[in-house]
Amino acid sequence: MDADQRRKRKRANHGGTTSALKLILSFRSLTLGIILFLFTLFYFSGSDRSPFRPVLRVSGFTRVLPVLLTQDYFGGGGKSLPLVIESRVLLPDHLLLVLSNRVRRGESLECVYYHQLGDADLLDEMLVKLAISADDYQESKSIVRCELPPVNYSAAVDLRRPGGEVVEGNWMASSRRAANQTADEEISDSVPDWGKVVYEAILDWNTVVVLAKGLNLKPRREVDPAEFRCHFSLSNNLSREESFVFTTEATAAAQEVVRCLLPRSIRKNNTALAEGIRVTVSRVEDSSASPAALPSVAKVYNPKSHGMRGEGEGKYELCACTMLWNQASVLKEWVMYHSWLGVERWFIYDNNSDDGLQDVADELNSRNHNVSRHVWPWIKAQEAGFSHCALRAKYECKWVGFFDVDEFFYFPRHGGQTPLPGQNSLRAMVSNYTDSPTIAEVRTMCHSFGPSGLTEPPKQGVTVGYTCRLQAPERHKSFVRPDLLDMTLLNIVHHFKLREGYKSTNVAEGTAVINHYKYQVWDTFKAKFLRRVSTYVTNWQDDHNKGSKDRAPGLGTEAVEPPDWRLRFCEVWDTGLKDFVLGSFADVGTGLLPWERSSSSSARRRR
Repeated sequence: MDADQRRKRKRANHGGTTSALKLILSFRSLTLGIILFLFTLFYFSGSDRSPFRPVLRVSGFTRVLPVLLTQDYFGGGGKSLPLVIESRVLLPDHLLLVLSNRVRRGESLECVYYHQLGDADLLDEMLVKLAISADDYQESKSIVRCELPPVNYSAAVDLRRPGGEVVEGNWMASSRRAANQTADEEISDSVPDWGKVVYEAILDWNTVVVLAKGLNLKPRREVDPAEFRCHFSLSNNLSREESFVFTTEATAAAQEVVRCLLPRSIRKNNTALAEGIRVTVSRVEDSSASPAALPSVAKVYNPKSHGMRGEGEGKYELCACTMLWNQASVLKEWVMYHSWLGVERWFIYDNNSDDGLQDVADELNSRNHNVSRHVWPWIKAQEAGFSHCALRAKYECKWVGFFDVDEFFYFPRHGGQTPLPGQNSLRAMVSNYTDSPTIAEVRTMCHSFGPSGLTEPPKQGVTVGYTCRLQAPERHKSFVRPDLLDMTLLNIVHHFKLREGYKSTNVAEGTAVINHYKYQVWDTFKAKFLRRVSTYVTNWQDDHNKGSKDRAPGLGTEAVEPPDWRLRFCEVWDTGLKDFVLGSFADVGTGLLPWERSSSSSARRRR
């Protein structure tokens, strides 16, 4: 493009302003600078296994560059950034698009589908549908959820704003047309299925922890890491061996997690340089054959560069991590109660909620609760999500608890003799072990509560409403020291394998327990039938593993309310936590609890 053409293009951009043009130039310069720097680094650095080879298939990345540099930086009349799709993956019930930049919250987008006709001249036949939802992802990206493609339509879906042109700011759409590829070829190369894909990669010192579906590893077991390799590239397409820039060995592997060394050149210079590089995994089955790498939508994420405490502030003593789906209504009670007990930092992994969870998180933060919502779009990947959270927490927290929003720690009183728990009691309990040379996990037993005769959700919250439970305790939940976990990050949802030489300790039931409000009123409980977040826990609808403790006893495989549901799981009336909450948290004038006052204030503001 010559100078006259560039000037004409600038004049034609009605949404452009002087400040916008400066941002365009800044963006272009930054993009070119990063590419030049990384290319120089890779070119003059060695590999762990072989000398550097020229990369023949980085065409995906090189094609996106001209598009990015000629795209209007402010699309949509100078109000919105361009939509740049970097990855797509077919999930069981929708198509997920990962964008390399942010879209405005609440912005409407349209998904554009192309007919699979096999004729390159007819590939522009389009079907347009409104996107299901859009959300922030990681620190600077977005995700868009689209309906699954109709029959005979490609999964290489594009985006546009309503009434606008189809976005060409992604290499797959551009290269498909430029190279006259068929839609079938595009799918096989670029739109992986959820059953076989690398979906996250997180930096941990001089290694990268890669999360992948399709490894087919058994639960609760680690495997020989020599079976795996990691591959790094600037290319968006890692399905072919010749697109790899570096290959490194795995150092640990279990379940859906493979830990690999970073390329030696990055380890020697600055590990933070790995952020944003795409990575995948292959299984070494035949040393003489080229590795068959999994498709990948994962780029290395560096937790140290996002959301860290200020230098010199030190780590939080106590943090908490949970994963939830459509439980915004109980989040305030859970956070406010446990904040009083001493939890200082909250990692909320949102597994595709659509009930206004971000608004609740914003409200909690406005009330000085340190809550971060992390969008976790991956289906049935709770164990891997908790591994991800443990890596994030290790840089900020001495202890982190893994428990659910229907689980509440309680310090029982016996015969009125035990003093009432004070503020920060939970933090004080775990901090007793912070300097222990052997203890890296504190476990607390759970009591499972039933509907307690109720037919509607209790207005004052679960701690006040549910008061009847099973007599015998079930299982336990844990607080762990995240810097002392095993390198595999092997976990069974709520407790982890610890490093060699460290062990767990059990809190006496008379000292502390967890009230698990597991079996709530039917309308609340039946939502659990729709999905289970744990990878290795059977869905209730599945007709196998019927004797598992993860199932509701006697309920079967269908979400049909038993006639006596409100009376089930009631063996012991236990009002201990209810009495404590009403006595310690209720407003002396109105009798309202903090989470009720917050809800009432929000309702008044809306009116």
